[in-house]
Amino acid sequence: MKISVIMSVHNGQYCLPTSIESILNQSYKDFEFLIMDDNSNDDTYELLKKYQKFDSRIKIFQNKINLGLTKSLNILLLNSQGKYVARQDADDISEINRLSIQYKTLENSNYQVCSTRAKIIQTSKKIPGLSFYIPIKVLIKYKNPIIHGTIMADKNILQTIGNYNEKFYFSQDYKLIYDLLENNIKIKQINKPLYHLNMNNNISTLFSEEQKYYADCVRKKVNPEIKN
Repeated sequence: MKISVIMSVHNGQYCLPTSIESILNQSYKDFEFLIMDDNSNDDTYELLKKYQKFDSRIKIFQNKINLGLTKSLNILLLNSQGKYVARQDADDISEINRLSIQYKTLENSNYQVCSTRAKIIQTSKKIPGLSFYIPIKVLIKYKNPIIHGTIMADKNILQTIGNYNEKFYFSQDYKLIYDLLENNIKIKQINKPLYHLNMNNNISTLFSEEQKYYADCVRKKVNPEIKN
């Protein structure tokens, strides 16, 4: 098993099919797809079971209470078998050659983590924009330079830094990238957009104030005071 794709979803029945199929239809086939139903109260779990019957690469997990994205991703990481771990968000779409390009990038270089640019689904705008050309170690002081859903990383490297920091209920991706850079882990940013990012009613827009607070904690190098 070369790649483990991990996704957590809460009440995502309407966006899930397109997202799941974008992974199942990848040109690169040697992967497992771990999906956490984070205590949904819609038809998410039933939908996941239907897809599992269709493709045995899907492995379903279910939280009995809503744990949030950070803890859910850590559970999936602990259960993953792949050499590399790739993220996918439940309302986003991966290009058909995304896994192949990222896998080859990591296998044929001394990088241990890579990400890609993306296009916003609603506008087709390419992101990151101009900030893509700013050195990542400079940009990390001001904002998260990486789109969370585009990350592929060596699993051993993630384990070395303790996976996701569970004190960060939000901005867990910013904290993860910060911790990687603090440990001198090299990150390759692929210029080509291999991901389509939903910006309508996603975590960043629905919980913008909470995201800002946790992001400020990353920048200030302090632990959040809010208990989750």
